[in-house]
Amino acid sequence: MDKSSALEYINQMFPTEASLSGVEPLMQKIHSEIRRVDAGILAAVRQQSNSGTKAKEDLAAATRAVQELMYKIREIKTKAEQSETMVQEICRDIKKLDFAKKHITTTITALHRLTMLVSAVEQLQVMASKRQYKEAAAQLEVAVNQLCGHFEAYRDIPKITELREKFKNIKQILKSHVFSDFSSLGTGKETEEANLLQQLSDACLVVDALEPSVREELVRNFCSRELTSYRQIFEGAELAKLDKTERRYAWIKRRLRTNEEIWKIFPPSWHVAYLLCIQFCKLTRAQLEEILDNLKEKPDVGTLLMALQRTLEFEEELAEKFSGGTRNKETGSNTEEMDKGENENPTVLDIRRKYEKKLAAHQGTETEGKDGHRDLSVPGAGFNFRGIISSCFEPHMTVYVELEEKSLMEHMEKLVQEESWDIEEGSQTNILSSSMQLFLVIRRSLKRCSALTKSQTLFNMFKVFQKILRTYATKLFGKLPKAGTGIVAAATGTDGQIKTSDRDEKVICYIVNTAEYCHKTSGELAENVSKMIDSQFSDKVDMSDVQDEFSAVITKALMTLVHGLETKFDTEMAAMTRVPWGTLESVGDQSEYVNGINSILTSSIPVFGSLLSLIYFQFFLDKLAASLGPRFYLNIYKCKHISETGAQQMLLDTQAVKTILLDIPALGKQTSGAASYSKFVSREMSKAEALLKVILSPIDSVGDTYRALLPEGTPLEFQRILELKGLKKADQQSILDDFNKHGSGITQPPAVQSVVPAVPVAPTAPVAANSASAGVIASREDVLTRAAALGRGAATTGFKRFLALTEAAKDRKDGPFRKLFNP
Repeated sequence: MDKSSALEYINQMFPTEASLSGVEPLMQKIHSEIRRVDAGILAAVRQQSNSGTKAKEDLAAATRAVQELMYKIREIKTKAEQSETMVQEICRDIKKLDFAKKHITTTITALHRLTMLVSAVEQLQVMASKRQYKEAAAQLEVAVNQLCGHFEAYRDIPKITELREKFKNIKQILKSHVFSDFSSLGTGKETEEANLLQQLSDACLVVDALEPSVREELVRNFCSRELTSYRQIFEGAELAKLDKTERRYAWIKRRLRTNEEIWKIFPPSWHVAYLLCIQFCKLTRAQLEEILDNLKEKPDVGTLLMALQRTLEFEEELAEKFSGGTRNKETGSNTEEMDKGENENPTVLDIRRKYEKKLAAHQGTETEGKDGHRDLSVPGAGFNFRGIISSCFEPHMTVYVELEEKSLMEHMEKLVQEESWDIEEGSQTNILSSSMQLFLVIRRSLKRCSALTKSQTLFNMFKVFQKILRTYATKLFGKLPKAGTGIVAAATGTDGQIKTSDRDEKVICYIVNTAEYCHKTSGELAENVSKMIDSQFSDKVDMSDVQDEFSAVITKALMTLVHGLETKFDTEMAAMTRVPWGTLESVGDQSEYVNGINSILTSSIPVFGSLLSLIYFQFFLDKLAASLGPRFYLNIYKCKHISETGAQQMLLDTQAVKTILLDIPALGKQTSGAASYSKFVSREMSKAEALLKVILSPIDSVGDTYRALLPEGTPLEFQRILELKGLKKADQQSILDDFNKHGSGITQPPAVQSVVPAVPVAPTAPVAANSASAGVIASREDVLTRAAALGRGAATTGFKRFLALTEAAKDRKDGPFRKLFNP
């Protein structure tokens, strides 16, 4: 307790003097408590002292126990070492006896096996001399696999060396006997000697018991003998011709069929027929290469294709016979993929599997070429019959490609000539039929070529397809209307103009859609070719150049549409300049040339909107706005004189033209993306509005108004405006001098959103007006306000006042001219 607490406690215990009488009892109680606590502390100290002594005693006892345990462990270890020494002394003699027994047993076994080996060799020698092949085969297995292997460690012993040499000589004798007997196979002796086939069948057992190289040599010699007659027959002048190719395959098939029963003497694991066909294919390929290389003239296409077709059929038969038809299945799957159509895409897994098969086949062919022993692989182990013979035709297929190119070109020319350049009623594609027919012809040609080859020739055909499609793009390009040229066109002022009729406009739209279809379909064609062509060519299959050609046709066609409309607008633009703007007495409805512009767009735009896709219609609109807006602006300068009333009427016409242009997306029934187009039209037409407002401005402020509304204008254009206002040369000069003097007097603030988006408005810096002509200080906002009043006829009554109030309603909402109508 702190001091304040102690004082509070004492005051609480003795609040009055009378209570002080209880101090003595309280002190006695406190002393008792102190004595009791001291006694407890003393007892605790004594108990702790006693505990420490006991702990020391326990630790000493534990230490003594550990020492006793260590002594006992050392004693046990010593006794164990003594026991081990005793056991070794007891077993020393027994181990010697055990080693002796082991050596004796090994010696007895070796001697017994040596006896068996000597006996087997002697028996084998007798069997070999008597041509007892079946027994010799069994004895060879015993002698080679079971006995000779045990004496590998004793090769240096003279007796063993002698036996091994004797055994080697016996195997050589057996080999010579077997080869001698097999030399009679195929000579007709097998029909004379009934047991010859059985003897040769037993000889095959001997060959299997000998080294694998013996079997390979025997089969190779047999195949070579079988093909000797083939080589003699088809190397002669009579049959060594390309048109006799089918007879080659008939010969080997007849040979296989005739000797099928006789060749059953060979074990199935030898695959004699399979290896014979491989040797036949290699020999046939070499002979066909020689025939093709020795041709003095280009081969006949029909003969060449017939020989190639028969070769492919033979290769497929071999693949079906020896590898389960995997090649045929793969070829069929490729053809099926090609026939599925342009809109179906195979899954990623299918594509991956197909290319893995192609890669495995390609690697198998390369490995076989590098390693001659690959011929002895079993069927289906990697050898690829596809292309083993037919690939020799590849360098000579140029004549076929040229024929296909000629045929495709003739078809294309015929389709273009027969094209009506119109779409049948009820058609939903709006695509010229010649393009669809052309791709149908190309697909048929691709199917024919892919059935013959998937290598260099198919890639050459792909190049032909590119050439045909480029030619077709040129035909489409040539069908577009051309600009007028020559002396007559230049003399009449129509040089560079494109005149299009209603039918021409439809044809142009059809060409756009057709070029888009060709662009898309040519890319799909390249994808199909890349899937079926060999992997080394797939990366080179590219239609981007052809697609660029069709993209150029689309761009040119759309620009032709724009130029065609521009040519139609020539009459209306000329009519605009012929209007007597300087002598108009009143403002009326929109002028006749505006109605003409509206009529032109009303007749053409719905057709464009119904025939063109959204993206191309939007492109057409952007180009039209970029053309008509600046042209209308420049056409104002071509007028001779524009009075205030004429400027008011022309401003009304400008608003009408602007409205007509803004309504074009709805007229074409394609309003998607119209916001950007509307902004673009408003920006372009605002320049014409600004020009007319400058013409309407008073003489004393025309320079300031021009700088405010047309900040990018030139002094030459300003001089032309003064001429349009009807000022004389003398009056113009003083204004021009003042304009040039104060050309940079108006600061250019940042653009602010207004009714005319492209014109910067709402400045913040005041401008010093010409004191000699105006006599007042005018700000940029005052200039714009005054121009708005002039442009809308705010100081007039009647129809012009109505127009002014209509425009003012817009300005009150979002324009900078709202001050003019504010109270």
